[in-house]
Amino acid sequence: MTKTILITGATDGIGLLTAQKLAADGHRVLLHGRSEAKLAKAAESVGGAETYLADLSRMGDVKAMAEAIRATHNQLDVLINNAGILKAPQTQTEAGRDIRFDVNTLAPYLLTRALLPIMPSGGRVVNLSSAAQAPVDVDAMISYRPMDDMEAYAQSKLAITIWSSEMAREMAGGPVVVSVNPGSLLASKMVKEGFGIAGNDLSIGADILIRAALSQEFSDASGKYFDNDSGRFAALHAAASNPAHVGAVMDAIRKLASS
Repeated sequence: MTKTILITGATDGIGLLTAQKLAADGHRVLLHGRSEAKLAKAAESVGGAETYLADLSRMGDVKAMAEAIRATHNQLDVLINNAGILKAPQTQTEAGRDIRFDVNTLAPYLLTRALLPIMPSGGRVVNLSSAAQAPVDVDAMISYRPMDDMEAYAQSKLAITIWSSEMAREMAGGPVVVSVNPGSLLASKMVKEGFGIAGNDLSIGADILIRAALSQEFSDASGKYFDNDSGRFAALHAAASNPAHVGAVMDAIRKLASS
């Protein structure tokens, strides 16, 4: 059955390859990016697709994109929150927060919340997590402080894993919300820029995202975390099982989302 699938960060890397594979299988793919030229090129590479331009470090852009999608579509079957950032020339956003938290954690939360009204109970939200996860400095998520790139990235990835689990708990009737580590050190732009290595086959990541989005294997996986390095569902990070830590992170995310 043909699905309508939105992929953020779809102009290169895992996002683009996932879009190409899904389009080749006949699905209707919606592409997000922050470069108009790259979006046009990506759309051409999948045989034509709707494109949505937004800078995910600006929450106004996120909200406007969600409104545009809702105005065009009455149903979105799958949302793949793939966009992410490790390094940036300017790490403080216009809102005075760390760009890793805004792009990797808050933007996908806002986008998901805004698109839930057009997602069916059998739909899927697939959130990109990582093997790199670390307890969240909630104060640093709310208000900028200089952080090491990997420190900020790992905290932002635990935060998205936490809200994935908590959102799944809130919505027992669906859609499925699952977090996925697509595989460590894949050949993405982020890995090349961040670690100076070519990286592993991107298909490793694209294929698991497609499985998470469409396969029966993930139909009852809401709230779970899939670690593609080990090829299985894995226990959440210890900090994501700490009620006090989870509560503090969720309070901060909800506060930021409502501001």
